[in-house]
Amino acid sequence: MPMTTRSALFTNANLVDPEAGTTRGDSWLLVRDGLIADHGRGEAPGADAEVIDLGGASLLPGLVDAHVHATALSADLGSVSDRSPSYVAAYAARSLTDMLHRGFTTVRDVGGGDHGLADAIADGLFDGPRLLFGGKALSQTGGHGDFRPRGRHGRDAHGCCPGAGLVCDGPIEFRRAAREQLRTGAHHVKIMLSGGVASPTDRIDSTQSADDEIRAVVEEAEAANRYVTGHAYTARAVNRGLRLGVRCIEHGNLIDESSVGLFVDNDAYLVPTLVTYRELSRQGARNGLPPESQAKVDTVLTRGLDALRLAHEAGVNLVFGTDLLGAMQAHQNEEFAIRAQVQPAPDVLRAATGTAARLLGLEGRIGTLRPGAHADLIAVEGDPLADVSVLADPEHHLRLVMRDGVVRHTRNTASQR
Repeated sequence: MPMTTRSALFTNANLVDPEAGTTRGDSWLLVRDGLIADHGRGEAPGADAEVIDLGGASLLPGLVDAHVHATALSADLGSVSDRSPSYVAAYAARSLTDMLHRGFTTVRDVGGGDHGLADAIADGLFDGPRLLFGGKALSQTGGHGDFRPRGRHGRDAHGCCPGAGLVCDGPIEFRRAAREQLRTGAHHVKIMLSGGVASPTDRIDSTQSADDEIRAVVEEAEAANRYVTGHAYTARAVNRGLRLGVRCIEHGNLIDESSVGLFVDNDAYLVPTLVTYRELSRQGARNGLPPESQAKVDTVLTRGLDALRLAHEAGVNLVFGTDLLGAMQAHQNEEFAIRAQVQPAPDVLRAATGTAARLLGLEGRIGTLRPGAHADLIAVEGDPLADVSVLADPEHHLRLVMRDGVVRHTRNTASQR
């Protein structure tokens, strides 16, 4: 259960600052009223606060996962719509609590999570990370958000039913659907720009959503001071979305040199999700991935690291994401170790802190140790700026999780008095 204190003084800490790329030993950090109040080196100041002696562990900003599906209880995404909304909500509550306990203090749900889950966390009905949601992703008929098998012709278009997508056709329907998501307080709108793995009737290399449909969604998001993120794999689909005003691309495994130039020119963001393809290849079938989807995994699995390397070397804004479904969500932190194969540790860490904060419109408020930021903090054994793989194994390295100045999870190894 979370500890109720909102004033805490961390002592004997190695402060890890992802923005500066520095680790500072023999340090302290003061939390008041849910915010970072101050930090420094040497002897800690006197303060009316609970003292948490970290014994030399690293203290750093809480992590951000910018591509989760909290309601995805199975890799068969179409089956979620057939479950009771109350069951799906209960599953999502447990899923989000587990994410918090892995060190993720903020997550962005890009298909399925909604205002109800966000409000439930904010109101303390269950303990989870700060949840930024987009509601349902928008898809054309037969697109990546249309999970009907070939033989099913009817569909339930009610937005309140569980599920990750809404099927729309034509700019009027896409515009109306975008407005519906924004009406509920969505922080972004997601649109399908290409085929995907979990959808049963499309091809990975297809392009989806017509130009006027994409423009309609971009116009509505911009009018609401929000942004559009797009699911896309191929360079053709990615480039088209970026040229039409899509600000962020999910996945992007099949991008090329022309794509990274557009990312840089438009100051757009890329959210690779490499761990999900590894796990879909290893255990997708036993987690509900339909046979027609299993056949598509290898198409994107083998190219993901190459795309990440290309984007990193070009200076693209890279953000941490995982996209894991069902029981595979337990492997969330392993994305850190995969990215470390082609990126230096500081860059991987920034993708899950400061760069993610900029994408989410929360720069200076999360993913940082700046005074005045939310006191979202984690303590780990080891220095993630030297070896980011310590974040890949929370069971052995994560010692404490704080969100908004409240200790939400601890492995009872930190000394407290």
